[in-house]
Amino acid sequence: MADAIKVLVVDDHQVVRRGLRTFLEVQEDIEVVGEAADGAEGVARAEELRPDVVLMDVKMPVMDGVEALRRLRELGNPARVLIVTSFTEQRTVVPALRAGAAGYVYKDVDPEALAGAIRSVHAGHILLQPEVAGALLTQDENNTGQGRGSSLTDREREVLGLIADGRSNREIARALVLSEKTVKTHVSNILMKLDLADRTQAALWAVRNGVTG
Repeated sequence: MADAIKVLVVDDHQVVRRGLRTFLEVQEDIEVVGEAADGAEGVARAEELRPDVVLMDVKMPVMDGVEALRRLRELGNPARVLIVTSFTEQRTVVPALRAGAAGYVYKDVDPEALAGAIRSVHAGHILLQPEVAGALLTQDENNTGQGRGSSLTDREREVLGLIADGRSNREIARALVLSEKTVKTHVSNILMKLDLADRTQAALWAVRNGVTG
């Protein structure tokens, strides 16, 4: 499975890890490359195994999922992190998304929907439930980059609008007839100009400020 999506499962409950592995291993395009029982071990394993996607619980001993996300970002680990949690409160999920998660699903998610979520975040999409997106839009306004939009070029605004639509770099490149490398440069410039940390915050900034693709 040379082209399979490599997945690392990080959860402190063995039965959850085993259940996720059992289901995912029957997916032809997904390969579970490892497991971890807490955030610290998850960071170490992510550095060792270099997975494409990490399934991360939020509440774990030693190091929780939010801190693990921050650590992965500090290390420059490119893995996309999908939160898989039983906690639905905004105060639990929102910090994880702010820390760099590509999205979240609940542990009672339909198995096929979970596989679809893994494929989606691997493709560069952002999975945001409406209630969480709303909470992110109203919290911590100082981090939104509001007021800096005038520094964006017309092309950067086009790219930003497509990010808000959940498009991957490849899809943006195809839509705007650009190279993927050029799109990556535009995304980097957008994040720098708006003082944002990642695509999730960029998408939320775009929604707040009416920038659409």
